[in-house]
Amino acid sequence: EVQLVESGGGLVQPGGSLTLSCQTAGFDFVTFAMSWVRQTPEKGLEWLSCIYNDGTTIYADSVKGRFTISRDNAKNTVSLKMNNLKTEDTAVYYCVIPRTRYGRVVPDSQEYMGQGTQVTVSG
Repeated sequence: EVQLVESGGGLVQPGGSLTLSCQTAGFDFVTFAMSWVRQTPEKGLEWLSCIYNDGTTIYADSVKGRFTISRDNAKNTVSLKMNNLKTEDTAVYYCVIPRTRYGRVVPDSQEYMGQGTQVTVSG
């Protein structure tokens, strides 16, 4: 059974930082790409970043330069370090295993999602 468990959310002031972590289990983590998405009632689901199994990273324009995705294959975890947080970053953040299509990762898709962790940016 695939398990994705996010942690690290909380309340932070604008300009502050948070690091989210996702503990995974139930699949061969080292061979999978992993993504982070977030969701708000206003914007719906927004893809943020993906890290491929070779360590290549890609980001949405909205977070490029502020967020950094990383993975620890020894611990089966993926993290999202968020700097210079803005009020518009307030959302529930989810760890995701993206789908593959014809053998290629579709980075902004969701095959599996965790339960999410709330991030609130408010001053």
